[in-house]
Amino acid sequence: MTEETLRQWHELVKKRDAARLDDILDEECVFHSPVVHTPQRGKEITRFYISAALQVLTNEHFRYVREVLSGDQAVLEFVTEMDGVQINGVDLIRFNEQGKIVDFKVMIRPLQAVSLLHQLMGKSLESMKDG
Repeated sequence: MTEETLRQWHELVKKRDAARLDDILDEECVFHSPVVHTPQRGKEITRFYISAALQVLTNEHFRYVREVLSGDQAVLEFVTEMDGVQINGVDLIRFNEQGKIVDFKVMIRPLQAVSLLHQLMGKSLESMKDG
């Protein structure tokens, strides 16, 4: 199940298809943002944040460079470039027995990338609220 969900994840990232998140997120999913202090709880808010991240991060430079899968956990390392800033990040994902994502944590480096992401995600989230 976990492998199938990861396959679906990679496909939706490649296509930037946030609508497919409903197929792989658990109703009680928790999202941990690199720029928001508190965990975001529930499928709707998790979908909201990941959708914004797909708009902001997954440009022509985005690619996963490493994947580690162990039991119900996955670590996906990615790189991208935005506004001339090299970004290195990690998605830490935990799955339930049905293969749905129950916990999704994003970590970003370096500090300049975190600052840029904070600014761009804020704009993206606002435009999604207004739209």
